[in-house]
Amino acid sequence: MAALRATLHVATLAAGARRALLGSLAGNCLAHRRLWDKLHSGPRVGSVPTFDWFFGYEEAQGFLLPLLQEARAAYPLRVLDVGCGTSSLCTGLYTKCPVPVDVLGVDFSPVAVAHMNSLLEGGQDQIPLYPGHPASRLQFIQADAQNLEPVAPSGSFQLVLDKGTWDAVARGGLPGAYQLLSECLRVLSPRGTLIQFSDEDPDVRLPCLEQGSQGWTVTVQELGPFRGIPYFAYLVQVSH
Repeated sequence: MAALRATLHVATLAAGARRALLGSLAGNCLAHRRLWDKLHSGPRVGSVPTFDWFFGYEEAQGFLLPLLQEARAAYPLRVLDVGCGTSSLCTGLYTKCPVPVDVLGVDFSPVAVAHMNSLLEGGQDQIPLYPGHPASRLQFIQADAQNLEPVAPSGSFQLVLDKGTWDAVARGGLPGAYQLLSECLRVLSPRGTLIQFSDEDPDVRLPCLEQGSQGWTVTVQELGPFRGIPYFAYLVQVSH
């Protein structure tokens, strides 16, 4: 199953550590919070403070920056990363994006959120993060991506990012994945874009997205390959 393979690909880990992690995840439901709390509580490899499934900000920036620079919205652009975990996506956007962005990372794991807030403030022997643009902002909040009402009003974000979150939630059943999709679309501004990053084949993902986002336009672009693995960016935008 492509989605499972994608979710279990850990680009930042050495081969031995990756094999050990895959063994520990086997048989667990990737939609359960306790699994992610345990994962984010574990020791980190080397001095890398973030942990990325699929790929990190460095690989994604060539795709994301043109979208941000061309967006028709008042600055700073509001960006939401659902199921952010301890990825470098939010921190990379905040520290390296040349246009002003207001980034919110949400995750249902309090362990992940505490870790990222600590990095933002310069904890864990790390240098505090500074914005790539003086007007940029970054915040991490614990929230369930299937219920964003407490943290995200309708139509409040120009860009919503989902890097592997659909893949993990779908392991608990497609109804949960469709609820995630519904919430992501609810918080999009009228000209906003939802991007799902995955290695799941378009023949599998596109019918699901089209079914769950009727009235929206769904397109796909291939990314990579990164470390020998091809990925896809699934874009959901309002139909014109």
